[in-house]
Amino acid sequence: MTLHALDDQHLDHDLATIRIKNLRLRTFIGIKDDEINNRQDVVINAVIRYRADKAVAFNHIEQALNYRTISKEVIELVEESRFLLLERMTREVLDLIMSHEQVLTAQVEIDKPHALRFADSVSITLSASREPRRNR
Repeated sequence: MTLHALDDQHLDHDLATIRIKNLRLRTFIGIKDDEINNRQDVVINAVIRYRADKAVAFNHIEQALNYRTISKEVIELVEESRFLLLERMTREVLDLIMSHEQVLTAQVEIDKPHALRFADSVSITLSASREPRRNR
């Protein structure tokens, strides 16, 4: 996933960024018969931002966004579901992450390795935010 440099106007010392990197799962994804009948590999990357001031101040797990809980939920969703489109899977994973009230913004990228003959993978990236967008 691409990392974007933040300038001073975007600097917020209370925001924490959680990165889930290369979560490798197997699921049913695709529209061809062999894809419908056989599990395939997918690789999930997520960037999650939340206010961490209470977690930092109190040093208690109850004050933090529990990335282990989120990753377990993602694993269950992806491994127990069937998807025709990579876009749909990406949206469902993003919606699951955003269902946690502490999450302010999230970006999910899901790769489908070997989906194209001469490419390592094909991926879809979607993002969501609770924060209102600033007018530019």
